[in-house]
Amino acid sequence: MSAVRARAIGTGRLDLLPLRVEHAEEMAAVLSDPALHTFIGGTPDTPRALRSRYERMTAGSPDPGVYWLNWVIRLREDACLTGTVQATLGPSAHGPVAEIAWVVGTPWQRRGIATEAVRALVDWLGRQPVRAVIAHVHPRHRASAAVATAAGLVPTDACHEGEVRWHRTTGR
Repeated sequence: MSAVRARAIGTGRLDLLPLRVEHAEEMAAVLSDPALHTFIGGTPDTPRALRSRYERMTAGSPDPGVYWLNWVIRLREDACLTGTVQATLGPSAHGPVAEIAWVVGTPWQRRGIATEAVRALVDWLGRQPVRAVIAHVHPRHRASAAVATAAGLVPTDACHEGEVRWHRTTGR
């Protein structure tokens, strides 16, 4: 798989912007609600901890066959960041696969932002050298299941660390 890089992706209301370390302070506020960790565990990062994590993420994977692609979600009407989407591209027995994840800050939930962002991400991935897109969703996280469904992923019988694996073939 040749190098794939995060590029800006636009939708009707959103800009998915490649992650930069400078996003950490605003994103720490966006992701500060402990309720966001109900299904994934942990606690919100401080701005300093998030900056450190973003430094590692933007440096890229130490594995040359794996690509970390990360975006912040900007809601154009408010000119503010509202969450993130990410894709980890790597090899599999059936060709390159993208594992995706997303999070939208509590104040912006229930507005279709995650659905719009994830659909745009999955559409973009479909134009990359990717055979399939997968996500892992906690079985009780109905909102994330709805986002995965809207992006064309379907649940499988496979579970990983208590989460259901969702899958979509891209046709590549």
